[in-house]
Amino acid sequence: MERIICLAMGYVFGLFQTGYIYGRIHGIDIRQHGSGNSGSTNALRVMGKKAGLAVFAGDLLKTVIPCFLVRLLFRDQPGFMYAYILYTGFGVILGHNFPFYLGFKGGKGIAATAGIIVSLDWRLMLVCLAAFALIVAVTRYVSLGSLVVSVIFFVWNAVFGYLGVYHLSAEGYREFAAVAAVIAAMAFWRHRANIVRLVQGKENKVGAKKEAG
Repeated sequence: MERIICLAMGYVFGLFQTGYIYGRIHGIDIRQHGSGNSGSTNALRVMGKKAGLAVFAGDLLKTVIPCFLVRLLFRDQPGFMYAYILYTGFGVILGHNFPFYLGFKGGKGIAATAGIIVSLDWRLMLVCLAAFALIVAVTRYVSLGSLVVSVIFFVWNAVFGYLGVYHLSAEGYREFAAVAAVIAAMAFWRHRANIVRLVQGKENKVGAKKEAG
């Protein structure tokens, strides 16, 4: 029941489509432009830096808030609390990626994943932020930075969860690692087209359109 509650609460929060709402306020349906996704990267490309930051912040907060509520709600179950946080974050990703009222057409869940990272461990947050910033600065591929962060997210949680950093029970750790793996796998699945373009050398780079103009 706890897992169902976490997933359901996360999904409801995930339905707040920041990119779609921001675009509608400015008179466009972001799903009809750029990559067709309603996430922060497409908002950045279609509507500019201000929109990209606003959408990222909104998608981050819609994950941090329910994860914080779960931390309070299940603070008396330390052996499973961090696993419940991941269930909640995964629910947000599902709501963000597959909103039922928009024909299940949403974003890719990277900002929501960032919200999970912020909710879990400030050390993991710093490592992921540094890795993402470095990769994007060197390659200008946001997708590559996002995929590397997803790998770090899984490896960090699998290793440090096993070492007892999150004080999980044995069963709690198994669920924690499994959900972390599913979250990382979801990121790769949603970026499958980007991966093909990366391999082919055809992936869009940040700032490419502006420079071409």
